[in-house]
Amino acid sequence: MEKKYIIKDARNTLAHQLETTGIMEKTPMSESPITNARGLSAAIPKDSEGYCTVYKLDCSDGLGLMTVYQVYPGIQLIYNDFEAAGCEWDSVVSGDVLEINHCREGREGSRLLSGTCLYLGEGDLSIHTMDNCAPEMSFPLRHYRGITVALNLTFVSEHPPEILAETGIDISAFKEKFCSNGSCFIMRAKNEIEHIFSELYSVPDRLQRPYFKLKVQELLLFLSMVDVAEEKQREYYTSPQVEIVKQIHKRLISDLQERPTIEDLSKEFLINTATLKSTFKGIYGQPIGTYMKEYRIRQAAALLRQTQATIAEIANKVGYENQSKFATAFRDVLNVAPAEYRKQNVSE
Repeated sequence: MEKKYIIKDARNTLAHQLETTGIMEKTPMSESPITNARGLSAAIPKDSEGYCTVYKLDCSDGLGLMTVYQVYPGIQLIYNDFEAAGCEWDSVVSGDVLEINHCREGREGSRLLSGTCLYLGEGDLSIHTMDNCAPEMSFPLRHYRGITVALNLTFVSEHPPEILAETGIDISAFKEKFCSNGSCFIMRAKNEIEHIFSELYSVPDRLQRPYFKLKVQELLLFLSMVDVAEEKQREYYTSPQVEIVKQIHKRLISDLQERPTIEDLSKEFLINTATLKSTFKGIYGQPIGTYMKEYRIRQAAALLRQTQATIAEIANKVGYENQSKFATAFRDVLNVAPAEYRKQNVSE
């Protein structure tokens, strides 16, 4: 059964917090409307000032955590940790709120209101207004870790942080610069993005407040210098293409003993082979053959840890009739032989 978080009110409430920025930093978390969000299993304040709150998104078969920091009035920094296929909320929210998303681990997909879909890989950055995306996010690898910086454009423009105030940068112009005509800006992984975000994933608690303020301002200064025209954009995919490829993915992982060719899948699902290959890689981050090889081996690794089946039986279950080829593939992916892996990971 596919895992999905229904965060509903949580997403809208985070936007509401941004829209009531004048009181955010001083409002006790007990007064925050997000504590009553129906889609949340827990809201855990980490201080008495409303500076940091952890929101737990729970369901019968998974978990998500959003750790929200009110860095400045009108600016939130949010750590996102999901082990799920996706999440969704009730409705679109304010177009005056800009989201800057960085993918650290896994992959994250968004569907624009135009019907096109785009995906972030590890190290990528996206910028969009919160009203331009459908009320859902998908995590094709069922794992996602990343950071969101959310800005109330009007408020931050009128009350910019100290360093930005000295530069004269017009934050409200970011919407037109990065999201003109309802678009979403994607910046592929590069050293400058890695420099800004990498350190945010390992900040000691005692340094968080000043460090977050510095890094948020560094990010906004960096974005003010970006030439949008020079950035090669990631490919967009249509919703029908994405849905077909997700069906193909489901077909591929449902029976690992089967090995349909790309041509077979193309005919069965009535999709052009080139479109199938490019869309699959766009969603899942790897060509079909590479993805399925790693998927088979990781399923085999789980069976080695959790069952007493022989290596030959496990090889057959994940689609390898030849045990020697299975052992070679296993070493390619996990850098260890199957027997040695079982010895290292056997349960007591």
